[in-house]
Amino acid sequence: MKQAVLQDYSIIVAAHGSRDPDGLRECESLIALMRARAPQRQIACGYLEFASPTIDQAIKATVDAGATRGVMLPALLFAAAHAKNDMPSELAVLKRDFPQIGFHFGAALDVHPLLLRLAQQRIVEAEAQSSHTIKRADTCLVVVGRGTSDPDANGEVSKLARMLEEGMGFGASFVCYAGTAKPLVTDGVQAAARLGFQRIIVFPYFLFDGVLVKRIYAAADALHERQPEIDVLKAGYLGAHADVADVFLERAQESIDGRAHMNCSLCKYRVQIVGFEEQVGAPQQAHHLKSRGLLAKESEVGSLPLRGTDRVGVGSLDDNASMQPTPHLSSPLNGEEPSSESGWAPYEPHPIEAESFRIIDAGRDWSKFSPIEKLVLQRLVHTSGDFGIVDDIYFSPGAVETGLRALLRCRRIVADVTMVETGLKRTLLQQLGVQTWCGVHDRETHLLAQASGITRSAAGIRRAWQKFGNDVIVAIGDAPTAIMEATRLIREHGWRPQLVIGLPVGFVGTRESKDDLRRCLQVPRVTNVGFRGGSPWAASVVNAMMIGAQNYLAGVQTL
Repeated sequence: MKQAVLQDYSIIVAAHGSRDPDGLRECESLIALMRARAPQRQIACGYLEFASPTIDQAIKATVDAGATRGVMLPALLFAAAHAKNDMPSELAVLKRDFPQIGFHFGAALDVHPLLLRLAQQRIVEAEAQSSHTIKRADTCLVVVGRGTSDPDANGEVSKLARMLEEGMGFGASFVCYAGTAKPLVTDGVQAAARLGFQRIIVFPYFLFDGVLVKRIYAAADALHERQPEIDVLKAGYLGAHADVADVFLERAQESIDGRAHMNCSLCKYRVQIVGFEEQVGAPQQAHHLKSRGLLAKESEVGSLPLRGTDRVGVGSLDDNASMQPTPHLSSPLNGEEPSSESGWAPYEPHPIEAESFRIIDAGRDWSKFSPIEKLVLQRLVHTSGDFGIVDDIYFSPGAVETGLRALLRCRRIVADVTMVETGLKRTLLQQLGVQTWCGVHDRETHLLAQASGITRSAAGIRRAWQKFGNDVIVAIGDAPTAIMEATRLIREHGWRPQLVIGLPVGFVGTRESKDDLRRCLQVPRVTNVGFRGGSPWAASVVNAMMIGAQNYLAGVQTL
């Protein structure tokens, strides 16, 4: 018979997880501190990504030990996608699996007086390491946050920096990020150096050590080597400290008391925030499942190659950046051929769809097209019901292959109208971690269109150029004016999207815009001749490339 735990509630610390053993050890040290400060309470730890035990495993072990009420406590400095989506989605499943347990969810740490005090300590310790005596007024404090896709969380880093700047009397503060948000740390420390201060203190506002903290310190070292006249100091991160443990315990009690809170007034999922209007009401869903317990899985099947991005080997357990599921196994970006052991399954069409494509494949000679071009063309035939479309389509050399790689690398599609977004296969978008954006209905797009005297579709394309730069695929299926704005930005402002798909339908400016795109030699492009086209056509091209990407990762598609 299991021994019931004699306590009013248990705590499950939900940490991010890391590939770096230093970060995991420090997380375990923090849990030990919490247990020492609250010996009457059962405290466990589970990891969202990479490490084990996973969060669900930790909670199940707690329930097996006799817990009847528990708090899932996010080990995150700020509330972004992990705290708003991934961890609550885990908790929702556990509430279903254990209806007899009273589960509560705690708030992220946020800017807390104890954490400000600890940050002050780390900065003073860094100053003490220097042999130079320099006034705070001649010092710039560089605060490095993790960086997320949530502007509210990123803004909290700026708030923290301002409080430290004014509270400690620094001449200035500068904020940069380890990933996702800009400026990135290398650019940030270089920009801070140009402000002309005698000393720069680089302070990583992270919970624990790891890959990203080491990268931050490497950027500080590189700056010191380039500009030895500046006294560059490296402050410690927060680490396993009693103040951090006390804030965690406080957040747990707040949850039990019904006082846990997040900044809902500036949450992009609840209210329209400038630049993020389309995310209001987005469904709460997990984006971390491909990396959950990944290290344990790798130890069973051998080391598997991961993509070389900032998302790999995250060394901070307070990584609260939005993470989309990414094609991290044997992708075409790391120079390795995919294999059947990559963990990817090929695309499985519905039987009716499969029969349609058998008929299409037998309907004409496809030998002059590459495999991926054939896949795109057959999708277009399937969408239009017309074999004659094949002779109207134009591919610039290597355009489709470039687009497929861009899907896996950039993972962002910009559409001129929502009909293009609607036509994209949701399952493929989710499996490949591809995001879509269409600004045609955003308030800022309306304002830009009115102020500039252009159509909303053209204004949406201009905003995409401003927001995302070159790392996008542009899919235009409705508006010739969107094509004309894209080619203008390409020629006059050096925009270089990875691929431009221009297949609008209509009679006003349609042929002319397609001809202009075809002549736009600076970018890979897919278009056609004449008046035919439409949003389903543009969506079909993207769907074909996503199918090709999945099949390539599964080892059944060649480029």
